[in-house]
Amino acid sequence: MKESFDIVIIGGGAIGTSTLYQLSKSGANVALLEEFDLNTQASGRNAGSLHGQIQYEPFEELGIEWAKTFLHGLAILADSLAIWKTLSAELEVDLEVSSNGGLMIAENGQNMRHLEKKVELENSIGIASRMLSAAELQELAPYISKKMVGGSISPIEGKANPLLLAPAFAEAAKRKGGKVFTNRKVTAIVRDGARYRIETTNGHFTAAKVVICANAGIPALGQGIGVNIPIDDAPVQVSVTEQVEKFVHHLVYFTSEKLTFKQANSGSLLIGGGWPARYNPDGDPILNPDSLRRNLRVALKVVPKIADIRVIRTWIGVGNGTPDHNPIIDEIASMPGVYVGMYPYMGFTASPLMGRLISELVLTGRTERDISPFALSRF
Repeated sequence: MKESFDIVIIGGGAIGTSTLYQLSKSGANVALLEEFDLNTQASGRNAGSLHGQIQYEPFEELGIEWAKTFLHGLAILADSLAIWKTLSAELEVDLEVSSNGGLMIAENGQNMRHLEKKVELENSIGIASRMLSAAELQELAPYISKKMVGGSISPIEGKANPLLLAPAFAEAAKRKGGKVFTNRKVTAIVRDGARYRIETTNGHFTAAKVVICANAGIPALGQGIGVNIPIDDAPVQVSVTEQVEKFVHHLVYFTSEKLTFKQANSGSLLIGGGWPARYNPDGDPILNPDSLRRNLRVALKVVPKIADIRVIRTWIGVGNGTPDHNPIIDEIASMPGVYVGMYPYMGFTASPLMGRLISELVLTGRTERDISPFALSRF
């Protein structure tokens, strides 16, 4: 099999399909290649959080100077969240989007002082985060333990259904003429005159330009063309409970330990926060019982009323990161016409804007937004 296109995208997650959609809208002759099926890796395995604040763990570990450099990446999230508000109508699919805000819960005074600095930075780029006293926290979220001393709220945060987004982008792209090929693992990208030949496990494709959005697959593809792209790949786990009456209306985090906590439209609680899974002897990621126990212990500490609610399932997600937590949007200098686009850890949230930025770069060689902080040369 041989197919020829103007542009080939590698990676069928949220950012890859968003880029396919944007390029298809422009009239480009574009195809997407996915090793498995669409949305089966990081984009489809997350818990659907829509993030719009500086995450507390790296803020505390890496410090305020790091947080200042992350503001460029945070602005991508904030502006992408604005797009999410109308995305269901645009893609003609109910993505189950809600935007009730995100609560960061603090259990001591030191946490509150750190949150104040974090909120100041978020405010500096126009995100209307604010601090909450213990009384204000209880008024907003009475299910939170009264032992907590306060917190902060990022009003732009929320949740959506991760099973729907990438397929919706792909179907919308197809309506505009975009092509999707699944079960095509890319084995090599080779310069072929003025074009590139993309070798796969099921035939090869040719294109004038190539966009790599394969997250965990990016380092290997980069090595194949002589470029070191430092992206780590770590399995994490998320748990879901039985369905209960709705009582959680925010995305909830905790300052002292890893936790994300929210309630789906179905009534199930989703409990995560980046707790690591483990590998079996064959190298496949599987449940880590110790992480499960610790994750649930933290959730109980913050929300004691869940003590009698049953966990019915735990699944393994994928966390792909960069050393500085900022995204990559760049053309590979040694391979003109080959581009890399990924957003670490929170690509699901960032995907609507990431697709626009990557497509602008591919079509015009520039973007309206300054993307220099996201260059590969920073590594």
